[in-house]
Amino acid sequence: MNLSQLRYHKQEKGYSMAKLSELSGVPLGTLQKIFSGETKSPRSSTLEALEAVLLPKEERHPEKDVGLTDAAREAAPAYGSGNRKKQGEYTLEDYYALPDERRVELLNGGIYDMAAPSTIHQFIIPLLTTAFHAHIMKKKGKCIVFPSPVDVQIDCDDRTMLQPDVLILCDRSKLIRRCIMGAPDLVIEIASPSSLKMDGKLKLGKYAQAGVREYWMIDPDTEKTVVYWTDETEFPAIYGPEDEIPVGIFRGEMKVSMKEIFGQIRDLGIE
Repeated sequence: MNLSQLRYHKQEKGYSMAKLSELSGVPLGTLQKIFSGETKSPRSSTLEALEAVLLPKEERHPEKDVGLTDAAREAAPAYGSGNRKKQGEYTLEDYYALPDERRVELLNGGIYDMAAPSTIHQFIIPLLTTAFHAHIMKKKGKCIVFPSPVDVQIDCDDRTMLQPDVLILCDRSKLIRRCIMGAPDLVIEIASPSSLKMDGKLKLGKYAQAGVREYWMIDPDTEKTVVYWTDETEFPAIYGPEDEIPVGIFRGEMKVSMKEIFGQIRDLGIE
Protein backbone atom coordinates (compact mmCIF):
# COMPACT_ATOMS: atom_id res chain seq x y z
CA MET A 1 0.00 0.00 0.00
CA ASN A 2 1.10 3.55 -0.66
CA LEU A 3 0.60 6.42 1.78
CA SER A 4 -2.76 7.47 0.28
CA GLN A 5 -4.09 3.93 0.57
CA LEU A 6 -2.88 3.65 4.14
CA ARG A 7 -4.61 6.87 5.08
CA TYR A 8 -7.83 5.82 3.34
CA HIS A 9 -8.06 2.43 5.04
CA LYS A 10 -7.08 3.86 8.42
CA GLN A 11 -9.86 6.45 8.16
CA GLU A 12 -12.35 3.82 6.93
CA LYS A 13 -11.62 1.64 9.95
CA GLY A 14 -11.78 4.62 12.27
CA TYR A 15 -8.53 3.68 14.03
CA SER A 16 -6.46 6.16 15.99
CA MET A 17 -2.68 5.97 15.69
CA ALA A 18 -2.53 4.36 19.12
CA LYS A 19 -5.12 1.71 18.19
CA LEU A 20 -3.42 0.94 14.88
CA SER A 21 -0.12 0.55 16.72
CA GLU A 22 -1.76 -1.77 19.25
CA LEU A 23 -3.37 -3.97 16.57
CA SER A 24 -0.44 -4.15 14.19
CA GLY A 25 2.43 -4.11 16.67
CA VAL A 26 4.14 -1.36 14.68
CA PRO A 27 5.67 1.20 17.09
CA LEU A 28 3.70 4.41 17.41
CA GLY A 29 6.71 6.52 16.45
CA THR A 30 7.16 4.50 13.27
CA LEU A 31 3.50 4.98 12.34
CA GLN A 32 3.71 8.72 12.90
CA LYS A 33 6.69 8.94 10.59
CA ILE A 34 4.94 6.86 7.91
CA PHE A 35 1.67 8.81 7.97
CA SER A 36 3.41 12.17 8.09
CA GLY A 37 5.38 11.21 5.00
CA GLU A 38 8.72 11.43 6.79
CA THR A 39 9.39 7.76 6.09
CA LYS A 40 9.21 7.41 2.32
CA SER A 41 9.80 3.66 2.01
CA PRO A 42 8.59 1.62 5.00
CA ARG A 43 10.03 -1.87 5.41
CA SER A 44 8.06 -4.68 3.81
CA SER A 45 7.44 -6.33 7.18
CA THR A 46 5.92 -3.09 8.46
CA LEU A 47 3.63 -2.79 5.44
CA GLU A 48 2.58 -6.43 5.77
CA ALA A 49 1.63 -5.87 9.40
CA LEU A 50 -0.45 -2.82 8.46
CA GLU A 51 -2.11 -4.61 5.55
CA ALA A 52 -3.07 -7.50 7.85
CA VAL A 53 -5.01 -5.04 10.02
CA LEU A 54 -6.33 -2.58 7.42
CA LEU A 55 -7.03 -4.62 4.30
CA PRO A 56 -9.85 -7.13 3.77
CA LYS A 57 -8.58 -10.64 3.12
CA GLU A 58 -9.28 -10.62 -0.61
CA GLU A 59 -6.98 -7.61 -1.07
CA ARG A 60 -4.03 -9.14 0.77
CA HIS A 61 -1.33 -11.29 -0.74
CA PRO A 62 -2.26 -14.97 -0.17
CA GLU A 63 1.20 -15.95 1.06
CA LYS A 64 0.79 -13.62 4.04
CA ASP A 65 -1.95 -15.88 5.40
CA VAL A 66 -0.03 -19.14 5.07
CA GLY A 67 0.54 -21.07 8.28
CA LEU A 68 -2.17 -19.39 10.35
CA THR A 69 -5.14 -21.10 11.98
CA ASP A 70 -8.59 -20.18 10.62
CA ALA A 71 -9.26 -17.84 13.53
CA ALA A 72 -5.85 -16.20 13.33
CA ARG A 73 -6.08 -15.96 9.54
CA GLU A 74 -9.38 -14.09 9.68
CA ALA A 75 -8.53 -11.96 12.73
CA ALA A 76 -5.34 -10.16 11.78
CA PRO A 77 -2.33 -11.47 13.73
CA ALA A 78 -0.31 -9.16 15.92
CA TYR A 79 2.72 -7.63 14.23
CA GLY A 80 5.55 -10.11 13.97
CA SER A 81 4.14 -12.45 16.62
CA GLY A 82 1.75 -14.89 14.93
CA ASN A 83 -0.61 -14.19 17.86
CA ARG A 84 -3.53 -16.59 18.34
CA LYS A 85 -6.58 -16.03 20.48
CA LYS A 86 -8.96 -18.40 22.18
CA GLN A 87 -12.74 -18.18 22.44
CA GLY A 88 -13.54 -15.55 25.02
CA GLU A 89 -10.56 -13.38 24.07
CA TYR A 90 -11.85 -11.83 20.84
CA THR A 91 -12.93 -8.18 20.63
CA LEU A 92 -14.55 -5.87 18.11
CA GLU A 93 -11.15 -5.30 16.52
CA ASP A 94 -11.07 -8.98 15.56
CA TYR A 95 -14.70 -8.83 14.45
CA TYR A 96 -14.09 -5.90 12.12
CA ALA A 97 -10.92 -7.51 10.77
CA LEU A 98 -12.92 -10.40 9.31
CA PRO A 99 -13.78 -10.30 5.59
CA ASP A 100 -17.32 -9.18 4.75
CA GLU A 101 -18.28 -12.52 3.25
CA ARG A 102 -17.70 -14.37 6.50
CA ARG A 103 -20.91 -14.22 8.58
CA VAL A 104 -20.15 -14.31 12.31
CA GLU A 105 -21.40 -12.97 15.60
CA LEU A 106 -19.27 -11.92 18.56
CA LEU A 107 -20.70 -13.03 21.91
CA ASN A 108 -18.86 -12.56 25.20
CA GLY A 109 -15.51 -12.59 23.43
CA GLY A 110 -16.29 -15.69 21.35
CA ILE A 111 -16.60 -15.65 17.56
CA TYR A 112 -19.41 -17.86 16.24
CA ASP A 113 -19.88 -18.63 12.56
CA MET A 114 -23.43 -18.24 11.27
CA ALA A 115 -24.76 -20.89 8.92
CA ALA A 116 -26.12 -19.72 5.59
CA PRO A 117 -29.84 -19.01 6.09
CA SER A 118 -32.41 -21.32 4.51
CA THR A 119 -34.88 -20.13 1.90
CA ILE A 120 -37.69 -20.37 4.46
CA HIS A 121 -35.64 -18.31 6.91
CA GLN A 122 -35.18 -15.60 4.29
CA PHE A 123 -38.86 -15.78 3.29
CA ILE A 124 -40.07 -15.07 6.83
CA ILE A 125 -37.89 -12.00 7.42
CA PRO A 126 -39.53 -9.65 4.86
CA LEU A 127 -43.02 -10.82 5.90
CA LEU A 128 -42.34 -9.76 9.48
CA THR A 129 -40.47 -6.60 8.52
CA THR A 130 -43.29 -5.43 6.22
CA ALA A 131 -45.98 -6.14 8.82
CA PHE A 132 -44.15 -4.28 11.59
CA HIS A 133 -43.33 -1.34 9.35
CA ALA A 134 -46.95 -1.01 8.18
CA HIS A 135 -48.20 -0.94 11.76
CA ILE A 136 -45.65 1.67 12.83
CA MET A 137 -46.49 3.89 9.85
CA LYS A 138 -50.23 3.54 10.52
CA LYS A 139 -49.74 4.63 14.13
CA LYS A 140 -47.22 7.32 13.14
CA GLY A 141 -44.81 5.74 15.58
CA LYS A 142 -41.14 6.51 16.14
CA CYS A 143 -39.93 2.90 16.21
CA ILE A 144 -37.80 1.54 13.36
CA VAL A 145 -37.72 -2.00 11.96
CA PHE A 146 -34.43 -3.54 10.83
CA PRO A 147 -34.01 -6.87 9.05
CA SER A 148 -30.66 -8.65 9.21
CA PRO A 149 -27.87 -8.01 8.75
CA VAL A 150 -27.45 -5.08 11.10
CA ASP A 151 -24.86 -4.95 13.87
CA VAL A 152 -26.12 -4.61 17.44
CA GLN A 153 -23.48 -3.68 20.02
CA ILE A 154 -25.90 -4.77 22.69
CA ASP A 155 -23.70 -4.30 25.78
CA CYS A 156 -21.99 -1.18 24.41
CA ASP A 157 -18.66 -2.93 25.06
CA ASP A 158 -16.06 -4.46 22.74
CA ARG A 159 -16.84 -8.15 23.44
CA THR A 160 -20.29 -8.65 21.88
CA MET A 161 -21.79 -7.80 18.48
CA LEU A 162 -24.96 -9.61 17.40
CA GLN A 163 -27.05 -9.64 14.22
CA PRO A 164 -30.69 -10.50 15.02
CA ASP A 165 -32.88 -11.63 12.15
CA VAL A 166 -35.43 -8.88 12.81
CA LEU A 167 -35.43 -6.13 15.41
CA ILE A 168 -37.47 -3.11 16.39
CA LEU A 169 -35.75 -0.09 17.90
CA CYS A 170 -37.82 2.62 19.56
CA ASP A 171 -35.05 4.64 21.25
CA ARG A 172 -33.47 6.38 18.28
CA SER A 173 -30.62 7.72 20.39
CA LYS A 174 -29.14 4.19 20.17
CA LEU A 175 -28.92 4.40 16.39
CA ILE A 176 -25.53 5.37 14.95
CA ARG A 177 -24.19 4.92 11.43
CA ARG A 178 -22.01 1.93 12.34
CA CYS A 179 -24.50 -0.06 14.39
CA ILE A 180 -27.17 -0.01 17.08
CA MET A 181 -25.61 0.78 20.45
CA GLY A 182 -27.59 -0.94 23.18
CA ALA A 183 -30.60 -3.21 23.47
CA PRO A 184 -33.41 -3.06 20.88
CA ASP A 185 -37.00 -3.20 22.13
CA LEU A 186 -37.99 -6.33 20.19
CA VAL A 187 -35.70 -9.02 18.80
CA ILE A 188 -36.73 -11.95 16.61
CA GLU A 189 -34.52 -14.92 15.78
CA ILE A 190 -35.61 -17.54 13.24
CA ALA A 191 -34.14 -20.76 14.55
CA SER A 192 -32.62 -23.62 12.61
CA PRO A 193 -31.38 -26.99 13.91
CA SER A 194 -27.83 -25.61 13.98
CA SER A 195 -28.79 -22.39 15.80
CA LEU A 196 -31.20 -23.69 18.45
CA LYS A 197 -28.58 -23.74 21.20
CA MET A 198 -27.27 -20.32 20.23
CA ASP A 199 -30.72 -18.74 19.94
CA GLY A 200 -32.41 -20.55 22.82
CA LYS A 201 -29.64 -20.42 25.42
CA LEU A 202 -26.70 -18.14 24.71
CA LYS A 203 -28.60 -15.32 23.03
CA LEU A 204 -31.58 -15.73 25.33
CA GLY A 205 -29.40 -15.00 28.33
CA LYS A 206 -27.66 -12.11 26.62
CA TYR A 207 -30.90 -10.46 25.49
CA ALA A 208 -32.39 -10.80 28.97
CA GLN A 209 -29.29 -9.37 30.61
CA ALA A 210 -29.07 -6.47 28.17
CA GLY A 211 -32.68 -5.40 28.68
CA VAL A 212 -34.43 -6.45 25.47
CA ARG A 213 -38.11 -5.94 26.23
CA GLU A 214 -39.40 -8.76 24.05
CA TYR A 215 -37.76 -11.72 22.32
CA TRP A 216 -39.36 -14.06 19.79
CA MET A 217 -37.78 -17.32 18.70
CA ILE A 218 -39.52 -18.79 15.65
CA ASP A 219 -38.89 -22.43 14.75
CA PRO A 220 -40.07 -23.05 11.16
CA ASP A 221 -39.62 -26.83 11.53
CA THR A 222 -42.04 -27.20 14.44
CA GLU A 223 -44.05 -24.12 13.42
CA LYS A 224 -43.90 -22.87 17.00
CA THR A 225 -42.93 -19.47 18.33
CA VAL A 226 -41.69 -18.83 21.86
CA VAL A 227 -42.12 -15.29 23.17
CA TYR A 228 -40.16 -14.06 26.18
CA TRP A 229 -40.48 -10.95 28.35
CA THR A 230 -43.70 -9.42 27.14
CA ASP A 231 -45.09 -6.62 29.27
CA GLU A 232 -47.83 -8.92 30.53
CA THR A 233 -45.80 -11.76 32.04
CA GLU A 234 -42.30 -12.88 32.97
CA PHE A 235 -42.95 -16.42 31.71
CA PRO A 236 -42.48 -17.41 28.05
CA ALA A 237 -45.55 -18.01 25.92
CA ILE A 238 -45.63 -20.68 23.20
CA TYR A 239 -47.69 -20.07 20.08
CA GLY A 240 -48.63 -22.57 17.38
CA PRO A 241 -49.04 -22.25 13.60
CA GLU A 242 -52.70 -21.22 13.86
CA ASP A 243 -52.20 -18.48 16.45
CA GLU A 244 -52.03 -14.72 16.36
CA ILE A 245 -49.19 -13.31 18.44
CA PRO A 246 -49.80 -10.01 20.21
CA VAL A 247 -46.82 -7.68 20.05
CA GLY A 248 -46.05 -6.77 23.65
CA ILE A 249 -44.05 -3.62 22.97
CA PHE A 250 -47.10 -2.28 21.10
CA ARG A 251 -49.37 -3.20 24.03
CA GLY A 252 -51.08 -5.86 21.93
CA GLU A 253 -52.44 -3.31 19.45
CA MET A 254 -50.75 -5.32 16.70
CA LYS A 255 -50.98 -9.08 16.23
CA VAL A 256 -48.91 -11.19 13.87
CA SER A 257 -50.84 -14.01 12.20
CA MET A 258 -48.66 -17.10 12.20
CA LYS A 259 -51.42 -18.85 10.25
CA GLU A 260 -50.84 -16.47 7.36
CA ILE A 261 -47.06 -16.79 7.56
CA PHE A 262 -46.93 -20.57 7.74
CA GLY A 263 -49.72 -20.81 5.18
CA GLN A 264 -47.58 -18.89 2.70
CA ILE A 265 -44.61 -21.11 3.53
CA ARG A 266 -46.67 -24.24 2.81
CA ASP A 267 -47.79 -22.74 -0.48
CA LEU A 268 -44.14 -22.59 -1.53
CA GLY A 269 -44.04 -26.38 -1.53
CA ILE A 270 -40.47 -26.48 -0.23
CA GLU A 271 -39.37 -29.92 0.97
